[in-house]
Amino acid sequence: MKSWLLSLLLVVFVSRCAASVVAITTTSLPNGTVETAYSAAIQASGGCTPYKWAIASGALPAGVTAKVPSTRTSLTLTGKPSKASTDSFVVKVTGCGGHLSQFSYKIVIQATAIHVVELSWKASTSDDVTGYNVYRCPDGVTWKKINVSLIGSTVYSDSTVANETTYYYATTAVNIYGAESSMSGAVKAVIP
Repeated sequence: MKSWLLSLLLVVFVSRCAASVVAITTTSLPNGTVETAYSAAIQASGGCTPYKWAIASGALPAGVTAKVPSTRTSLTLTGKPSKASTDSFVVKVTGCGGHLSQFSYKIVIQATAIHVVELSWKASTSDDVTGYNVYRCPDGVTWKKINVSLIGSTVYSDSTVANETTYYYATTAVNIYGAESSMSGAVKAVIP
């Protein structure tokens, strides 16, 4: 009878220990892009809370930081990556019973896409036109000439645009005397 009781106590003790083991449940993280907001969460379950989180080895991408929310059941990675890189690191979580879990991650931060707005327009019908100017504005009101010198053709490439921005473009014709026509109708370009 004593061996039966001892077996029962041993089973109960083993069950309680197994239930208190914490485990990281997030198995992968999204990749990111330079200067684009990054956010990801690493979750854990099991064991008893609060959890204690740490970056055990390696490093997060430059510009990304790790924070533990008030619930302490996850580790949140946020920020704006500042350079292209491939970063590997190990996250460790420890439950209140002292049990720990570790998991290795890799995040690839890609360079920001370079966008170019290609413009073209119909040539002026005036014989004395020597070139064109291109104007740009973000709001359709505040125009700024963006070409350095007079454009001799009817095409222009604007590579000075910023991501996630809307621009309006218009052109003017300039004659041999330097007189500039009124602006053409505006066209809109949305940069992703």
